[in-house]
Amino acid sequence: MTHIDQYLQEAITVLNKLDTRAIQQMVDLLLDLRSRTGRLFFIGVGGGAGHASHAVCDFRKIAGIEAYAPTDNVSELTARVNDEGWDTAYAQWLRGSRIDEDDLVFVFSVGGGNAEYGISNNIVQALKYAKEVGARVCGIVGRDGGYTAQVADACVLIPVVNPETVTPHTEAFQALLWHLLVSHPALKSGQMKWESVGAVGA
Repeated sequence: MTHIDQYLQEAITVLNKLDTRAIQQMVDLLLDLRSRTGRLFFIGVGGGAGHASHAVCDFRKIAGIEAYAPTDNVSELTARVNDEGWDTAYAQWLRGSRIDEDDLVFVFSVGGGNAEYGISNNIVQALKYAKEVGARVCGIVGRDGGYTAQVADACVLIPVVNPETVTPHTEAFQALLWHLLVSHPALKSGQMKWESVGAVGA
C-alpha cells in the first residue's frame, strides 16, 4: 500500500468513527449561544490558530454568530505575550474581552493542552478562566483530548488510527467539522456564494 492509499484509508476510518452525538451537542450549544446573542471565541495554536481565523469568518458570515479569535490581532497578542507571558496571553485576552456566562470558547488543538507537560498551556489557562466565569467550552481535538476534553461541554475527539499521522488527520478533520457546523441547516443563516449561483458555464 502506498502512502497515499494508506493516508486516505486512515481518513475513511477516522470519518467512520466520529462521534455524531458530540457533533450534535455542538450544534445545540451554538444554537443556544446565538439565541442568547452570546459571543464565540475561537482559540488555537499553530494550525489551530489558522483554523480559528477561518472559522471566525464562517461563523460570522454564514451562521450569524458574533465571533472572534485572539490571533487575529497580532499587535495585541504579541503585546500580551511580551508583557504578560505566553501562558496567560489567551486568558488575559478573554478577560479583556469581558467574556461571561453568555459566551462560548471553541478550541482547535491536536493535544487539547497539557499543563503537566507544558504543552499549549495558554489553552489550559484560557479554559480555566472561561470556566471560572461560567462560559461554555467546545473543542475538536486529537490524541486523548487533553485539558480541553476534560472540561468541555461538548468535545469531538478525532480518533487516532495511526500514531504517525495524528496531527494531519486532527487538523484536517477540524476543518471538515467546522464546515459541517456552519452549513448545518439549523445554524446556517447566510447563503454561501457558490451554492447561490448554481451551475456556471454550462
